[in-house]
Amino acid sequence: MQPIRTGIFDLFTIGPGPSSSHTIGPMRAGHRFLQVLRGLDGDALARATGVTARLFGSLSATGRGHGTDRALVAGLLGHRPEEVEQAFLEELAMHPSQPRRIPLEGADLTVSVDGVVFGAVEGHGHPCSNTLVLTLDGPDGPLLERTYHSVGGGSVTSPDEPEEAAGDPAYPYADMDGLKAHIQATGQRLHRIILDNEAAITGRSEAEVLGELDRIMEAMRQSVERGLAEEGVLPGELRLARKAPELYRRGRAAAPASDRFLHQLNAYAFAVAEENAAGHVVVTAPTSGSAGVIPAVLHALREHLDIPREALREGMLAAAAVGFLAKNNASIAGAEVGCQGEIGVASAMAAALIAYARGHNYRVAENAAETALEHHLGLTCDPVGGYVQIPCIERNAMGAVKAYNAALIATIQNPDKHKVNLDRCIRAMAATGRDLHAKYRETSLGGLALSLTEC
Repeated sequence: MQPIRTGIFDLFTIGPGPSSSHTIGPMRAGHRFLQVLRGLDGDALARATGVTARLFGSLSATGRGHGTDRALVAGLLGHRPEEVEQAFLEELAMHPSQPRRIPLEGADLTVSVDGVVFGAVEGHGHPCSNTLVLTLDGPDGPLLERTYHSVGGGSVTSPDEPEEAAGDPAYPYADMDGLKAHIQATGQRLHRIILDNEAAITGRSEAEVLGELDRIMEAMRQSVERGLAEEGVLPGELRLARKAPELYRRGRAAAPASDRFLHQLNAYAFAVAEENAAGHVVVTAPTSGSAGVIPAVLHALREHLDIPREALREGMLAAAAVGFLAKNNASIAGAEVGCQGEIGVASAMAAALIAYARGHNYRVAENAAETALEHHLGLTCDPVGGYVQIPCIERNAMGAVKAYNAALIATIQNPDKHKVNLDRCIRAMAATGRDLHAKYRETSLGGLALSLTEC
């Protein structure tokens, strides 16, 4: 197997909800295509008559509810997920038919949200369920075409474009066994291995990596606090009321007192998941649909258990290690493996974070992650109406609570008696995802997605 070269900030990315694969990925694809167009010579652009954007698979099935069309158009207009203004995305949604000029010299080309084509959901001939095809049209047919695959967490690949080369990791590994071998051989702690690899892969200094990690953690904190302050109804036809503020207020006064911590942990997860469902800025962790799990855990560790920032940083690095393994050896995309790859992986990452930030070693962190993931195996991705609301918001809270309980179990059991390791559990997740029928993988064609429409 090839060594893992995924970067920390490929997992933890700031951007608008409600779905990293359906919103952030397509926006990045649109922005990449714009850069390709900007590299063309003037003659090619002068002959161009338009740009066509087509969505396939899960992007087509639930793209309207996820805002895929406006995210893609925003990318074609030059916006990046990390920088796009929420007001601009809302304006695109309010005026979907309005033609907007693509910022290109030497061509007068426009694009509109309503102009995005929703293609075949099944049998579209592409290997990835989250596929989009962008075409520069000419008078006699396509002048240029690019295919992009949104593979989860906002990451985008293309068979038509060379991937940017990453550096070689300082400690190459492809699975948890390989990672543990480095820890045992060097005596380094888990977070140190991940930090050194990040510097080697990206060329960033340690100070730059930690500074960016602090920025990510601060963005997570802000998403919790914004969600706790927002009342009202979420966008979309479901007219789902926000619940986080009420959960927080009532949870703080709940009896018995022993329940209060879990009540507030639930409220934190609801807060971020509702922000994501509203299309507001969150941090993929590892996806937007699961963006509430890790911020909820971080907030609880910081506010209720007084865990210091340095320990939280180390916990985030341990969480990243779990995310790397799941992304590279299975998937974190609901369209590929169901919600086990989103909430399940987020819960596993959060469990490792909790155990490691509270001072336990890599073996305990691994066992915590495995326990959390094990109890999400087979979880379908079946959003009602194609919106990342039901059951997605509550699933974030369940993922946070399972993470906490998994960490509790792992920290008091004998590590030598833990039978199933993380590598085996990730392989089980990959096999289960392959066996899931397509209607249970982010198409809203089966499962709970039909609960409000069936007679």
